Amino acid sequence: MDSNQPFEDNADISEWIIAQGQGGDRVDKFIAEHLDIGGVSRTQIQEWIKAGAAQVNGQAVKTNYKVNEGDRVTLTIPEAESADIEPEDIPLEVVYEDADVIVINKPRGMVVHPAPGHSSGTVVNALMHHCKDLSGINGLLRPGIVHRIDKDTTGLLMAAKNDLAHVSLAEQLKEHSVTRKYIALVHGNVPHDQGTIDAPIGRDTNDRKLFTVTSHNSKPAVTHFKVVERLGDYTLLELQLETGRTHQIRVHMKYIGHPMAGDPVYGRNKTVALDGQALHAAVLGFTHPRSGERLQFEVPLPADMEHVLNSLRLR
Repeated sequence: MDSNQPFEDNADISEWIIAQGQGGDRVDKFIAEHLDIGGVSRTQIQEWIKAGAAQVNGQAVKTNYKVNEGDRVTLTIPEAESADIEPEDIPLEVVYEDADVIVINKPRGMVVHPAPGHSSGTVVNALMHHCKDLSGINGLLRPGIVHRIDKDTTGLLMAAKNDLAHVSLAEQLKEHSVTRKYIALVHGNVPHDQGTIDAPIGRDTNDRKLFTVTSHNSKPAVTHFKVVERLGDYTLLELQLETGRTHQIRVHMKYIGHPMAGDPVYGRNKTVALDGQALHAAVLGFTHPRSGERLQFEVPLPADMEHVLNSLRLR
């Protein structure tokens, strides 16, 4: 393979194959740089390795094992990490719900699923209270969760209420047949009315909590955009995801020189009055896993983002 491309992160298992020319790192360092779950320290990963949760080519290894080209690295996160995840009576704006699927409009500031050390106040806690059942494919940390949006990104999120629905929705995401359109306010005047950003994304070698466009240990990432409105020093864009990498839109916008307004991580210091990036998951479409009907939902911009836009228009 030409990149360290993980398989789909099913359940609480992550799996990678070491690419040509990418061997030599300690296994704990490799996992720390590639594990797509926030809030996990390298020390915690070392403890999991010592407990036998990580294997290379089907065999337990020590933390200082150095990975080789072609090695298959597997990490199974112990379920004990999720023992304290509890249902919470947190209000949810439900856009659609049936026996198989629930679609919500996520507010700004709400984390999608618990991570080690962060076990409350999430979409998962709210869903566990709201729904009698959620799919178990992603384990106890992420029941029902098929895809994610960032904490301060608002908008549409779907979850599976049983394993049949989860398998179907996950497969649609893998095949890029799920429609995901975002509205974003970015810095600067984007010169092209529409375009495609095709640039692989991987962890930033200077800060593993961040992502960047890179050819090193990266995954393919494709974002389509078109201009909705030009607002002086800002541009309002509609973006459609072809892939769904962590922080993909935020990283791609920074890469082309038009970082997200309000983004505290990838953006600029002088920006709009928002508690987080001006990014909204406005449209979500998928094929119903049981009926085969094509469903598509759209929700308006949140009030704070609409207020910013109106202020820019008046200016």
